[in-house]
Amino acid sequence: MATLEDIVGNFEFLDDWEDRYRYVIELGRSLDEMPDGDKTDANKVQGCVSQVWLTYEVDRTVPDDPVLTFKGDSDAHIVRGLVAIMLAACSGKKASEILALDENALFNELGLIEHLTPQRANGLRSMVKRIKQEAADAASDPAMSG
Repeated sequence: MATLEDIVGNFEFLDDWEDRYRYVIELGRSLDEMPDGDKTDANKVQGCVSQVWLTYEVDRTVPDDPVLTFKGDSDAHIVRGLVAIMLAACSGKKASEILALDENALFNELGLIEHLTPQRANGLRSMVKRIKQEAADAASDPAMSG
């Protein structure tokens, strides 16, 4: 899976938005398949027009700042690519790093929001909200895990 630095670098290299969309779709194809058993209502991200599912595991090696590892999927190609971008930004990170993520700065750097439909942009924001909520819950409740 691509790192966030790779993604940002590739976006800078690709001038044409058609090429960037193809790259986003390619990122989505690189996601590991999510088992059908994880595609439940409980794992579904609310606020997305497409179906998006997120699961996560919590590593409590550092109890007051656990590391969250996310998995995600979508039934739409571009949205699946957006899931891949958010996983690159957040998965495998400490809860404090996830909560400190300035998603607006990231989206601006990638030029994402102005090139997405309003529904996709809202869905992306819903996904970030869900990821940050899971991080906040994991940080505040040692018994929590996805």
